[in-house]
Amino acid sequence: MPETVLHVNGRREALTLDPETPLLWVLRDTLGLVGTKFGCGGGFCGACTVHVDGVATRACAILLATVAGRPVVTIEGLAHPVQRAWAELDVAQCGYCQAGQLMTAAALLARTPAPTDDGAAPTCEFARPCAAILAAASGALADHADAASSVDSANSVDSAEVAG
Repeated sequence: MPETVLHVNGRREALTLDPETPLLWVLRDTLGLVGTKFGCGGGFCGACTVHVDGVATRACAILLATVAGRPVVTIEGLAHPVQRAWAELDVAQCGYCQAGQLMTAAALLARTPAPTDDGAAPTCEFARPCAAILAAASGALADHADAASSVDSANSVDSAEVAG
């Protein structure tokens, strides 16, 4: 097999692998970068999201040959304010897809540095991911943390209401 050069998280990797191997398995099985998760295998769920040339890309749906010579950033190589916002606002739920969500949020902020909650930010079922994206964009994490707590309090269900 021919050698394929991959640039992952700023490191040059010379790989002798089948060029038709999905990037996800190259990252996880060959390079040991297991932060990128397998979810659906079809590029729908986003758990495997990485950046290729700065664009959010589903690693399960792109082949090694396609990314040869191009910069790839995984969650292990991401250094972005959205990570701090995610932690400060307690965005994570089960955690499995968090890497993909963070990579997607960072790519959104790269192309839309000042999103608003009027449609430029993704529509979220939960308030915390959107609050974290807006907080990372504005740099005002403490203000947004208070706002997210207020939203959560307003949306919480009182156990007496459920029992009654």
